[in-house]
Amino acid sequence: MTQSGFYLKQIEVGPMENFAYLLGDLATHQVILVDPAWEVDRLIKAAEAEDLEIVGALISHHHRDHTNGIEDLLNYKNCPIYIHKQDQEFVPIPKSNIHSTQDGESIKVGQFNIQFIHTPGHTPGSQCFLVNDHLVTGDTLFIDGCGRCDLPGGDPEAMYYTLTQKILLLPEAIQIMPGHNYAALPHSSLKEQKLSNPYLRLATESLKDFTKFRMRPRQ
Repeated sequence: MTQSGFYLKQIEVGPMENFAYLLGDLATHQVILVDPAWEVDRLIKAAEAEDLEIVGALISHHHRDHTNGIEDLLNYKNCPIYIHKQDQEFVPIPKSNIHSTQDGESIKVGQFNIQFIHTPGHTPGSQCFLVNDHLVTGDTLFIDGCGRCDLPGGDPEAMYYTLTQKILLLPEAIQIMPGHNYAALPHSSLKEQKLSNPYLRLATESLKDFTKFRMRPRQ
């Protein structure tokens, strides 16, 4: 059930069609920024325009297209940066700002709990953020796609278990909020994705079939 006062803003930034997010509570005017990259000044202005205070940042995974604005954010606000412990070594964050996360932990922004779900496959420390019937997925799951597993640290077997043992077990009404604008729609329900996303359909078949499809040569 969606709670009154929940705030979510999806903002496309940069040359790689990234989605950044502001998540928070309108009652307390506090938001947290997901994946600060490319145009952090614009993300800050978007928050300030609605009288919202950025109180921290969540990192879905360590790749530069999702993290290259951390320094700009910290120059604006000395705040915690939440990154999974298996990815934090790849991102130059001051120790005083790093908050290592692990599966199942959560933080509170206003009245809303944001739960960290460890979802390896794209990188060892990839994580998704579950809040108020929305799942911000970074590069774990796209609309009608999923993250590459052929980059350093990628693991198609880990991705298979992420999809089958974590993503597919969530309530179907949850809205999938991806890390890139790679599809005709900017978000979709998990129920819809079970029908249209080939990677979720294959994940219900076998690890072998999923791996063969995910690791096929890129065109």
